[in-house]
Amino acid sequence: MPRNMPLIAVSVLLGVLFACEVGAQPALKDAFQNDFLIGTAISRVQLAAENPEEMALIKAQFNSISPENALKWDAVHPGPGRYNFEPADRFVEFGVVNHMFIIGHVLIWHDQTPKWVFQDDKGNTVDRDTLLARMREHILTVVGRYRGKIGGWDVVNEALDDNGQLRQSPWLKIIGEDYIAKAFEFAHQADPKAQLYYNDYLLENAGKRRGAIALIQKLQAPGTPIAGVGFRDTTN
Repeated sequence: MPRNMPLIAVSVLLGVLFACEVGAQPALKDAFQNDFLIGTAISRVQLAAENPEEMALIKAQFNSISPENALKWDAVHPGPGRYNFEPADRFVEFGVVNHMFIIGHVLIWHDQTPKWVFQDDKGNTVDRDTLLARMREHILTVVGRYRGKIGGWDVVNEALDDNGQLRQSPWLKIIGEDYIAKAFEFAHQADPKAQLYYNDYLLENAGKRRGAIALIQKLQAPGTPIAGVGFRDTTN
């Protein structure tokens, strides 16, 4: 990622771009090359190259990519000791070959995380140390696999409720409030050069924005390596 260049992920309707006359205007990534990166999410269908026109458009218009689902826990780590890297490998290879800034989404989230992560083999809730060990193993394995290739990671996603308070997720209930700092610590350990982000939505609302600011300041105080905050637009 160019020095001092802010990263802005922009969602663009592919249909709008298809409607533009080829060669009539510069590509988005070229038009803003001195200002910021232009990013898009890539789905599993696109990764499978089922629509070559869309992939050609992504290569032509964007210089940053994030996976829709390929790196979420349920997709990449569906069972204890069992990983499925095939879609994620294809995603990363696409970004590397096309010289794109790659963002990994997402390491820790309350959603799309299999139940086994929080339970023992009898279905009972695991203790703090067990869950921390599973978090660390997952992060070191996933981030470590793409060290030097994925430039930025959404480390923790949507840890706040809409009122700005910490979400009562299994991560919080089992580990405690420091689960967020621990996730950043493990991600930094796995790839010290990667940018690490906190990601959320509805940050335009005052209550949630105050909660996010307080969270980030609390993380920064002891030196947690957080490089930025991702903001997902919820409008349709």
